[in-house]
Amino acid sequence: MVAKVYIVYYSMYGHVEKLAQEIKKGAESVEGVEAKVFQVAETLPEEVLGKMHAPPKTDAPIITPNELTEADGLLFGFPTRFGMMPAQFKAFLDSTGGLWRTQALAGKPAGFFYSTSAQGSGQETTALTAITQLVHHGMIFVPIGYSFGAGMFEMEQVKGGSPYGAGTYAGDGSRQPSELELAQAFHQGKYFAGFAKKLKGSA
Repeated sequence: MVAKVYIVYYSMYGHVEKLAQEIKKGAESVEGVEAKVFQVAETLPEEVLGKMHAPPKTDAPIITPNELTEADGLLFGFPTRFGMMPAQFKAFLDSTGGLWRTQALAGKPAGFFYSTSAQGSGQETTALTAITQLVHHGMIFVPIGYSFGAGMFEMEQVKGGSPYGAGTYAGDGSRQPSELELAQAFHQGKYFAGFAKKLKGSA
């Protein structure tokens, strides 16, 4: 029986998208797990995105609320906006009212990954403030804790992420996820997929 993990993200400049792809690789490294990557719809007009120098979106499919019910586990990724998820992702979650009404997502495991501009810009609060969305849907929050091992205690280089999930620093936009950050993203995908598979098998 295959466990389905859906990785759903919003990425304006591509940093979160890179984490999503690495998380997918990690999830797919677990036997019996199928991982798919989706993005949420953009809410800003093209004119505004152009002024913000945002690159074109990838060809990842745009997810609909009802598609969330197909997954056995959900990983949500987004950049921070003042320590919280951006309006684009919140708009998508706001559209899941019908699923909330029937508690269609209750009992499903879920987690977060994220990007911030700098240290102290929300590597933990971005995930922490997003947990309320899972709570109202009755979902199970699955953090990575310190399961990434020595990588969690790295002090010689700048590294995003936290016990809440994988993360990266974008800086002024030019910095890309480091090898260590990508390794943490892979780990999160693998760790989470194992949990989702185990939970599905026990159902």
